[in-house]
Amino acid sequence: MASLSRVTRIRNPALFICDLQEKFRHAIHEFPKVITTTTKLLRSTAPLSIPIYITTQSTSKLGPTVPELTTLLSTPAIQKNIVANVDKTLFSMITPEINSLLPNAKDTPLDVLLVGIETHICVTQTTLDLLARGHRVYVIVDGVSSVNQEERGVAIARLRDAGAIVTTSESVLFEILGDARHEGFREVSGLVKEMKDETRGAVESLAKI
Repeated sequence: MASLSRVTRIRNPALFICDLQEKFRHAIHEFPKVITTTTKLLRSTAPLSIPIYITTQSTSKLGPTVPELTTLLSTPAIQKNIVANVDKTLFSMITPEINSLLPNAKDTPLDVLLVGIETHICVTQTTLDLLARGHRVYVIVDGVSSVNQEERGVAIARLRDAGAIVTTSESVLFEILGDARHEGFREVSGLVKEMKDETRGAVESLAKI
């Protein structure tokens, strides 16, 4: 029988942004496209009222979250949705602080939309920890990457086998909307149209796994 994570529609989305820091800008494969995808999802959190969890890895050494995202995170419409913004040494985003903020998966499992780096390290460990707690994870293929692009495919295959759903940013946005009568439809569909060229470029580069 298929696991619950493979058959359930997105009902309780949360955006997890993993370690998108300035130090990695010139090291990560297709980093600008990861930022583009994250920007689209982050802008969508306002009309869709999606909670946001953010981490950085050792900012004293690796620098802050990139300015493209911090600018958005400081806007009132998005800022109000931030549940956690945590600096960490763990590779997984599921630090004790974030773990304490997660809802009880038995009652209200999250549908985690996961973007960030690196796919085979922090993204993998975050996914496995969330799945182990009973949450569902949607690895956004056009929003994750690694220094070595070959690592992505290996990691994504492992995560799919573990029970994560591998999908695209546009797919999850329209699944969350569900209906053209949704109050956020006009804003989100307008954003998708605005960023259609960037989305095409990100999917063409990052969905080849």
